[in-house]
Amino acid sequence: MRYIILAGSLALAACTPEAEPDPIDGQASFMAQCSACHGPDARGGGAAAAGLPIAPPDLTLIAARNGGTFPRDGVMSTIDGLSRGAHGAVDPMPHFGDGDMGPMIMTDDGGNPMPVPAELLALTDYLQSIQRQP
Repeated sequence: MRYIILAGSLALAACTPEAEPDPIDGQASFMAQCSACHGPDARGGGAAAAGLPIAPPDLTLIAARNGGTFPRDGVMSTIDGLSRGAHGAVDPMPHFGDGDMGPMIMTDDGGNPMPVPAELLALTDYLQSIQRQP
């Protein structure tokens, strides 16, 4: 009889869904990963910007530079490094996709599930939230 109760308890434990990871704070990630070059206000005036061969862009004007639409996939690809090719002197921005950007989150891409690293999604959401008009 003990085995049946134990087996039943194990079966219930196996059916319990895993706890969702704590959401990643996009602003905190930006401050830790991006503000040295892009500045704490994301306008390109970070302390490390002066020594770069290319001035970091104003990230609060991404949508304005794209006809008023925030290019979500393009921003994620730029942060990740996919759209920028080989890392080098021409593009000093690190390829953040080469590191650990947290657990994967399933997003919807036109009805197709698409895995996206949690920190990449949080950074992109934060950048979208700070867009302004010139």
